[in-house]
Amino acid sequence: MTKTSKDIKLVFITSRFPYSLEKGDKLRAYFQLRELNKYFEVHLVSLTENPISKSDKEEIQRIVHAVHIYYVPIWKQWLNATLSLFSKRPVQIGYFYHQNIYRKINDLLDHIKPDHIYCQLIRVSEYVKHYKGCQKTLDYMDCLSKGLERRLDILTFPSNFLFQMEYRRVLNYENEIFNYFNHHVIISEQDRNDIPHENRNKIWVIPNGVNDNFFNHLQQKEEFDLVFTGNMSYPPNVNAAKFIVNDILPCLNPEIKVLISGAAPVKEVKDLASNKVTVTGWVDDIRKSYSSGKIFVAPMFIGSGLQNKLLEAMASGRPCITSPLANNALKAIPDKEILLASNADEFRLQIMKLLHDKNLYNRIAENGLNFVKNNYNWQNITANLVEKIRSASN
Repeated sequence: MTKTSKDIKLVFITSRFPYSLEKGDKLRAYFQLRELNKYFEVHLVSLTENPISKSDKEEIQRIVHAVHIYYVPIWKQWLNATLSLFSKRPVQIGYFYHQNIYRKINDLLDHIKPDHIYCQLIRVSEYVKHYKGCQKTLDYMDCLSKGLERRLDILTFPSNFLFQMEYRRVLNYENEIFNYFNHHVIISEQDRNDIPHENRNKIWVIPNGVNDNFFNHLQQKEEFDLVFTGNMSYPPNVNAAKFIVNDILPCLNPEIKVLISGAAPVKEVKDLASNKVTVTGWVDDIRKSYSSGKIFVAPMFIGSGLQNKLLEAMASGRPCITSPLANNALKAIPDKEILLASNADEFRLQIMKLLHDKNLYNRIAENGLNFVKNNYNWQNITANLVEKIRSASN
């Protein structure tokens, strides 16, 4: 007998509690959970290394049927990660996998009797890879091995040695784990093509979206010429921030001002601050950062996946300049909806064109805004995922 949607029990497993929204995986999980729970009985299973505040927990309880949180002290995570160096398992997997939590999650699954399990990221796939009671979907999100490979070129010994080892292990794991799941999801076609499995074309492409409140533009003074946002402890973002300040800014007029805004800036980012560069750290409403700048610049040369920052900046009505690598996932039309650059001189030329050509500035901003409205709505994007889960669960 075919089940109605609300009869379908969906267990959604994350490696981090999906609130607050300072990281891309949290943002993706939060909005997917919000939409999926409209159609299914969603049980969130979430690991955390930090205590969850009452307000954050209540926010997630508001959008799902049930919340199950498993706390792991950070010292235990690092111990497991270190021990994984002496195995063939990626450090990523060792960091998030714990035998006692494995038993608890599988006891919970025996109690819930889910119709479908959805794992966000390979980090948590070990917990259910042998579970046989229902259909299972793995959301790779992006191709982690390709992101690691791109970072190898900017690392020196001994970091490059460790990353080379992790890269090979992740590459093998992404291939091996594929066969333990019935269905697979990824964020972009570019990332799907990088997954090292012969059946990668069967992976569902489910991109990210943008929250509707970014279309409600704030009226704010434009204090900065250039803006860049993101989690500032994430290496691709750190690399981009340094490139803006150290490579692009010296090519521009001396009066150009830059805002670098986002959670958890590492020392390398904090040290970029000067009379021309403002580093904010965490802000309560990131829309203020977008609205306080004229142009959003994202020189993303490493990493993988679809950049939420570009979606948010375009939705905020800011013209964007980024790298071809980032736009391969985004798929905006160059010179119509976005401007592209591959090196410091190209970024300088594109910035100066926008600053001195008001018609071009307005055209790129308006076309970019419409592009995001038409293509990256969370409700429409997740509707595709809903249909796939519903059909797979019956």
